[in-house]
Amino acid sequence: MARTRTPEPADRRPPVRPDPHPSGATAPAIPLEFVPKHVAVVMDGNGRWANARGLPRTAGHEAGEAALLDVVAGAIEIGVQHISAYAFSTENWKRSPEEVRFLMGFNRDVLRRQRDTMNSWGVRVRWAGRRPRLWRSVIAELETAEEVTKDNAVCTLTMCVNYGGRAEIADAAQAIGREVAAGRLDPSKITEKTVAKYLDEPDLPDVDLFLRSSGEQRISNFMIWQSAYAELVFMDQLWPDVDRRTLWRAVEEYAQRDRRYGGAVDRASEAPAG
Repeated sequence: MARTRTPEPADRRPPVRPDPHPSGATAPAIPLEFVPKHVAVVMDGNGRWANARGLPRTAGHEAGEAALLDVVAGAIEIGVQHISAYAFSTENWKRSPEEVRFLMGFNRDVLRRQRDTMNSWGVRVRWAGRRPRLWRSVIAELETAEEVTKDNAVCTLTMCVNYGGRAEIADAAQAIGREVAAGRLDPSKITEKTVAKYLDEPDLPDVDLFLRSSGEQRISNFMIWQSAYAELVFMDQLWPDVDRRTLWRAVEEYAQRDRRYGGAVDRASEAPAG
């Protein structure tokens, strides 16, 4: 008698590929060694996009959800292993109470709406940022997404919520100080690797490509430790107009750059003798 095969649990099913882009565009053929492993994304321009259409700023945030989902799809297709998205900064508390309330609820709901899609694609969701002041419902959704997707390995999406680069370094310094005060760490032995171990996500690799939309050319306190040697690409598009093709163009630009990490070659010495 033939056995009936027990279906695998949902979290053990092989990942599915994201749907192709509606335009039919496909990822450029770039050798993986020239594809950035970690892309940090500042999703800027939502408010301006909405106001230009006579809409409230919150409508821009809503439109930006699809952009993030499509960028993650594009990352999977081209081979980017890590995407870090600046969803809510420690400075965003300065915005109007109405917008802050919207962003808290919106970040929570995005995680709830897109968690199953991310999981089906094999995306691991992580959270970087401070716990104080965050709504408990937001923390609950972040932690649920982390738990549900913890075994995925296709791509890692780090949602940076209540995150700031300086705050991350300050928190790491406090943790190191406590270890020194407790006698568990010799201050003379502290190195850059020590500091990195106390960051929000110590296993997150350094940023290779730092991508910002809206035409602004600054990093705005995002992943300032991890981006020490990142290639910076600033796009004129407002975030809701961004999709995977935008990411692919940035990756193509990245692949053409000469990354020296402080080293240099004297090209004059390579010139043939006259």
